[in-house]
Amino acid sequence: MPEPSASGRQLAFLLVDKFPMFSLVAAIDTLRSANRMLGRDFYSWKTVSADGEAVVASNGLPLKIDYTISDLPPVDILFVCAGLSFEFAGKSRVLSGLRSIGRRGAALGALSAGSYTLAEAGQLDGHRCTIHWENRAGFRERFPDIDCTGNVFEIDRKRYTCAGGTTSIDLFLEIVRADFGAGIANEVANQFQHERIRSAGDRQRVGPERDLTGKSDKLRKIVERMADNLDEPLSAVDLAKAAGLSVRQVERLFLRHLNMTPGRYYMRLRLERARELLRQTNMPILDVAIATGFTSHSYFAQSYRLQFGRPPSEERRTTY
Repeated sequence: MPEPSASGRQLAFLLVDKFPMFSLVAAIDTLRSANRMLGRDFYSWKTVSADGEAVVASNGLPLKIDYTISDLPPVDILFVCAGLSFEFAGKSRVLSGLRSIGRRGAALGALSAGSYTLAEAGQLDGHRCTIHWENRAGFRERFPDIDCTGNVFEIDRKRYTCAGGTTSIDLFLEIVRADFGAGIANEVANQFQHERIRSAGDRQRVGPERDLTGKSDKLRKIVERMADNLDEPLSAVDLAKAAGLSVRQVERLFLRHLNMTPGRYYMRLRLERARELLRQTNMPILDVAIATGFTSHSYFAQSYRLQFGRPPSEERRTTY
């Protein structure tokens, strides 16, 4: 992590149309609270856009902007905050600005889906990153050579990415911890009733069940293994062997905790991924089927309709 100057650490947030307000506020308020705990304004921040004009968040609220991306003075880290749309006004200026900043060796980061914009600018090549789980399938198809982990946040040399939402708190608490130690970071977390500071090794949601906390560790590991192998589904024997259990023990585990068989759960994961690809990419439906482990277009369409109540072609026509 770059060393801050004696006067403090200066950060900037590059906002694009329909950015997620909560992700931004979670990050900035973590810094504000850290300043309060420190008794001085060590952290400062500025807002940036393509043209310096106010940017409207996904909740409809406009936010005042301090700089255009071409006029931004040097800062310790510039974060891209993006959410609902990868296409936005001034995108070419944003990508050009990020490339210019990156060539100068500056530190760059992303909140929520901002990793997609960083990747488009070529600023995540050779780096580990993460992105909001809803955008991960499309990201991995678009940038197959970038290691997108699916963890809550990642720090890889001069690249800082998080999945947005409350993970912005965890990433910025890690920045505070690196600057001032765990004591101050915990004090800030307590201010937000943030019960546990997650580490970079904590994963995001990995399936239809949003919270596997408190459930069997073996169950979570099997689900994570499923989520990492959707294009070529693993057999029941392989999943059981990886967990050190018998096939029957795995079946009982899923029935007890999730009230369904492992096969049914695996199918739901694959279909959830297919829906994300249909919504986020222009991949042909057959390619989506293959990318989620289906060898038959008709079987994919039938399974999709049973799960979501409409065929894949209708999902593709829907705008989100």
